[in-house]
Parts: sequence; C-alpha cells; structure tokens
Amino acid sequence: MAFKQWTAATLLACAAGAHAYEPQAGTWVVSSEVDGRPGRGLSVDVQNGTLALQMYAYESSGQPTFYLAVGPVADNRVTARLNRYTGGRFFGSGAQSGTEAQSPGNVTVRFTSGTTGFITFPNEPEKPISRFSFGYPRVPASLAGYWTFTSFGNEGMRADVVQLTTPVAGTANGNGLMVSSDGLFGCEHQTSGTLSGNVVCVRVSSGGTLQRSYLMSYSVNDGEGYSQTAGTGAQQFLVVRRVATARGDGTGIVYKASDDNAALPVPESALQTLRAHLAQVAAEESAAP
Repeated sequence: MAFKQWTAATLLACAAGAHAYEPQAGTWVVSSEVDGRPGRGLSVDVQNGTLALQMYAYESSGQPTFYLAVGPVADNRVTARLNRYTGGRFFGSGAQSGTEAQSPGNVTVRFTSGTTGFITFPNEPEKPISRFSFGYPRVPASLAGYWTFTSFGNEGMRADVVQLTTPVAGTANGNGLMVSSDGLFGCEHQTSGTLSGNVVCVRVSSGGTLQRSYLMSYSVNDGEGYSQTAGTGAQQFLVVRRVATARGDGTGIVYKASDDNAALPVPESALQTLRAHLAQVAAEESAAP
C-alpha cells in the first residue's frame, strides 16, 4: 500500500484540483534570519482574498518600528504599499491615534504553500519565508491531542476522530509514536526514508488487522495528505485538524478543556501491532518506484 510521492507545496493541486493557497494566519519569519536572537518578523493573515501583513523591524538608526501592508491576493501573490506609522498611543498615555509616516516602498509576497513562500522587501532581494512553529517541534509529544481525520475521494467521505495520549518507542524510520489509549491508532514523525519530514498514522482493528493508513504534512493544528483503506490502491484526499490540545484546550472558538485528560496504560501487544503496520507502510513507500 504505497503512497504516491507528493510535497506539501503541490498537495492541493494534485488531490483537489486547487492551485491557490490561503496561508496559515500567525507568526512568520524570514527563514534565513532565524538564529534564536532578536530580529525582525511578520504577522500574516489572509481573509477572503485580502492580505494583512504586519512587520516589526528596525530603522537604520537601530530604533524599532513596525509596518502594515494590505492588499488583494491573486495567483498566490500580492504586492502592496508598506506603510510606516508614528505618534500613536503608548503605555499609560491617553487616547491618541498614530499617523502614517513615510513608506519605504512596496512589499511583494508570493506563497508556495499554506506555510511557505517568498518575500521581497524594498531594496532587498527575494527571500524565503515560512510559518514559525514555536510550540510544536518534530517530536512525539507534539502529536498529542484530539484529532479529526477527514478524507474524501472515490470511497466517499471517511472520518476518524482520535485522542492521541501516550508516547511510546517508535519504528526504524521515525522518532517515536504517539498512540491512543486503546492502542488502535498511532502516529509518528518520519525522520528517514522517502517520507522524512511527514507523519504516518495507522488505524488497526481490535484483532490487529490494518484498517487504514494516513500520510500527512502538518503545521501547528492543521494538516493535509492522503489516506488509504488497507488492501486497496485508492487514495483519498485527507484534511486533518487538531481540535484540542493534550491538555484538552480547544483550538477553535468554542470547545473548552475537559476535567479529565489522564492518559491510560496502553497494552504492549497493541503497541507491537501498531509499530509493525506503521513500519510496513513506510517500507512499502520507500520501495515504491
């Protein structure tokens, strides 16, 4: 059951016929400038085809400042005036509004996926940018929480809802599984092989039979990829969403934490079955032409 070769940048185009990316809202960075020290960064949001980009940066004198650019996105690209402001309200001041100061020029952004792209600042060459993930490193614990896996294709609409609670030892191609309390669902970051950088998940029956496999690329709480029923070649386009964190905190706008989120012991026999099926899925993909 090998997955097709794919990348996050081309996933939507291949699976759903779409070619436009609405980037994830949040903190973005100039990828080459991330060094763990204070620097400049971006806040990006796109709603209904309009980009709002806020940037914190510095003047040539070293003084900090911020900019705002707003413009329509077309074909994953936007060019907008980068506006600088001054004279606004400060901590402890009374009401006062800032005023637009001079603009250094236009900024151009082109997105290559929902989490990557390129930016051209005034007087600078084009540079890669990416969504900054500071709370979810590529480790097993980052997969904990309540997840929904929804896929659609020739099999129609398929859905799984699972709570991943327990970190356990992983497979040869990964860095450790995060599994459900019953040991029937598990996910793992792939750190080697052709799937490196992605996440593979499997669901098995209580008898240990592989029922479905999943391949996804995700950022923070959202993922995309493919799913397959065991024994078939049909691939379903997959949309994944973490609806609550490991603490039970909702990631949407309504859901609240539950009172009891304790992880239960997972049967070792179930873990061995999960590892075997997940390793097989990854191995079949590595061997696929």
